[in-house]
Amino acid sequence: MRFHLRARAAALTVAAALGSLGLITPTASAGAQHQCTLETNAYYCYNVYAAKVYDKFDGTGKVVGYMYTTYSWFSCRLDHGGYVGGPHPNRWLLTKADNGVWGWMKDTSVSSETNPLIPCSPG
Repeated sequence: MRFHLRARAAALTVAAALGSLGLITPTASAGAQHQCTLETNAYYCYNVYAAKVYDKFDGTGKVVGYMYTTYSWFSCRLDHGGYVGGPHPNRWLLTKADNGVWGWMKDTSVSSETNPLIPCSPG
């Protein structure tokens, strides 16, 4: 019995350490999906590891960077970009890739609900 308790405690410690490093993310159930949250002038959302960031939001853009963090910040959303599928089929999110280049991430690369993000201003 003690071995099982020690093994479980060790597994929880490893999971907590990997989560704090951004190497794993919690999964949300279908009924309780995590929403993007506003923190210090940016919206934070869960996204897939190595999500692509594009220079255009029309579906023809080139990749300008990647997001290696899985809990990342975004400025705003655009709902009339190129088709990406998912619950928001034309939604793109403005962010800065891990290499420092601004660009657009597909909404389908984000596991959090992105409705809380403000719409991007024209211009």
